[in-house]
Amino acid sequence: MKKDIILGGVGGQGILTIATTIGLAALSEGLQLKQSEVHGMSQRGGDVQSHLRLSSGLIASDLIPEGKADMIISVEPLEALRYFNMLDRKNGWLITSINPFKNISNYPELEDVLTEVRKLPRYITIDADKIALAQGSVKAANIVVLGAASPFIGLKYASLEDAIRQLFGKKSEELVQLNLKALKAGREFAEENRKV
Repeated sequence: MKKDIILGGVGGQGILTIATTIGLAALSEGLQLKQSEVHGMSQRGGDVQSHLRLSSGLIASDLIPEGKADMIISVEPLEALRYFNMLDRKNGWLITSINPFKNISNYPELEDVLTEVRKLPRYITIDADKIALAQGSVKAANIVVLGAASPFIGLKYASLEDAIRQLFGKKSEELVQLNLKALKAGREFAEENRKV
């Protein structure tokens, strides 16, 4: 098994929580893991990205070469476009929330951004904020996006659930349940709306 994943978003959207959840799940399955993070003014709404490499064998580098990512997981649609050059355009998956974080004055029209996403052969676009709110809190939107990506990551769904229990269990059982519901709702959306 080998999976190279780019995570993208804006500071405060929970990109690193997604990375930690995937990482915990991968380690529980005995996989190797390397991760690299860039925090671009993350406390001020700047971009945040993470390279996450999972493998059953050795991993030489923590950086994913251009055009070789198996997946882009983004909680912000314009940030998804930022990493298009990293995706394996033939076989890779793009999973993105459609909820913009308009932190620049010349943010493009959302429909223009989504038109570019729809040019890819494999993608999921999801209204993560709406789905998360229906589960109990918009703060779980990042986990909704993770749920939408979960069918394509190559990890057992139960491993992701266990990782959420481990990560959020330190805070409260209420947070565990919220995030488990968000993960499930995202996965169900992806299974019903997958493109390809």
